[in-house]
Amino acid sequence: MSSPAAQHLDEALRQPGPVLALAPMQDVTDLPFWRLMSQYGGPDVYYTEYFRVHSTSNLNKPILESITKNPTGRPAIAQMIGNDIPALVRTAKELQQHPIAAVDLNLGCPAPVVYRKCAGGGLLREPGKVDSILGALRDAISTKFTVKTRIGFDSPDVFEQLLPIFAKHSIDLLTVHGRTVHEMYRSEVHYEFITRAVEAMPCPVLANGNIHSAEKADAVLRQTGARGLMIGRGAIRNPWVFDQIRQWHRGEPLFVPSGRQVLAYVRRLYEMVRPPDVREITQIEKMKKYMNFLGLGVEPSGEFLHQIRRVRFEADFFRVCAEFLDHDDPMPLEPFSPPLKSTDVLAGEHG
Repeated sequence: MSSPAAQHLDEALRQPGPVLALAPMQDVTDLPFWRLMSQYGGPDVYYTEYFRVHSTSNLNKPILESITKNPTGRPAIAQMIGNDIPALVRTAKELQQHPIAAVDLNLGCPAPVVYRKCAGGGLLREPGKVDSILGALRDAISTKFTVKTRIGFDSPDVFEQLLPIFAKHSIDLLTVHGRTVHEMYRSEVHYEFITRAVEAMPCPVLANGNIHSAEKADAVLRQTGARGLMIGRGAIRNPWVFDQIRQWHRGEPLFVPSGRQVLAYVRRLYEMVRPPDVREITQIEKMKKYMNFLGLGVEPSGEFLHQIRRVRFEADFFRVCAEFLDHDDPMPLEPFSPPLKSTDVLAGEHG
């Protein structure tokens, strides 16, 4: 019998609208960030940061708290990354002792520090290894089993080989980021490969990559036929995006925040993700990570990010934020500029 959390995921997959998931982003989608997202409507499903798995690994306690203290009321999926089959099996069994809706295998992380160890997106170079890992995990996982993948390592040619492997092991949900590992976040998203996955897979498919607005979400859903969407960077920039997509689906007017509402979001984000007793300069550096994404929707010249990246203290940080956001004009928060260079992307970020 499936767990209550897995049943909750089933309910989300049966709902009439698209299933919306928050992408796993390392050092971002932690317990405080989940709590903040839930206050803005939030996704239907939350993915944890990845649990690093190797022969001597233990469950990371802060990541585990996202599951055991999940404040959202929505199902949580625990993501693993690694290539050691006995260790992955052991960790999957440990995770199932906690209130998770599914165990997810990361086959998409494009960070060189990960793929050089043949983990994350690096495994896409070895379809045979992927086959072995999925087989062992499917036997070990009694709850739902999901996979997050890219379309290949340096070429999408392997994708046609991967899809039958995914189908063979009866995974319950597949999320496809429509770029190769080498493309990082630089290229356009190849949504046609997500369409191919939807056509080939017996399980639901989520589309991932550059979903930054309700209009873009609708276009991607129409193009791919996907059951839903996974959003990462777009949710950092615009925490209202999940509810905006729901409004679009229901044919309702879209809420568009004012500058002051965006400024209030930044203040809440600052307080929510601030660890106890953290040094001010450390917290400011942490906030710059978030601002790299929000800033793309603030103004087109890049001056906001130019100034933010040079502040060191809280007073200066909020002075710059107020200069650009303390107004009542509507802010759609759609990106003005092309996607960030790979060097600006958070390690392990999938959205």
